[in-house]
Amino acid sequence: MPALSFVRSVWESFRATSGLEPRLLDGLKITHASPGKVKFEINIQKEHTNRLNILHGGAIASMVDLGGSLAVASRGLYSTGVSTDLNVTYLSSGGKIGDLIKAEASCDKFGKTLAFTSIKFLNNKDEVFARGSHTKYVALAWKDSKNIVEELTPRAGKTS
Repeated sequence: MPALSFVRSVWESFRATSGLEPRLLDGLKITHASPGKVKFEINIQKEHTNRLNILHGGAIASMVDLGGSLAVASRGLYSTGVSTDLNVTYLSSGGKIGDLIKAEASCDKFGKTLAFTSIKFLNNKDEVFARGSHTKYVALAWKDSKNIVEELTPRAGKTS
């Protein structure tokens, strides 16, 4: 199974079983996935905004969390672990209702116990407006029977 199909299946699992993601991020579309990298986009809706009618920092933080999880999934873990640390830096406003935002997440280090991820968010002018990092405790996630880690392990000369 290629990374994109696998990551989308993990996203569907989040949508089916989580309380937060289907309410807040239902319109999110995964546009690319390869081992260690995921790209997604979402149109800003009213539920994503603050009282200034611009993208809410909490919505961005939720996408840092989800983006880190999807980056871990892109390495083949179906259960993506639990958060141990999450950081967001807000550089400027992400936009207003109707604007499309894009995100690029990467799994920077993938170990037996911890996975370290980073993400950047781009506005409709392709300018970075926020960036984040997310650390996941993945030791128990390695036991999930739905994992495809071997299949998505990058190897020299292998393309996906």
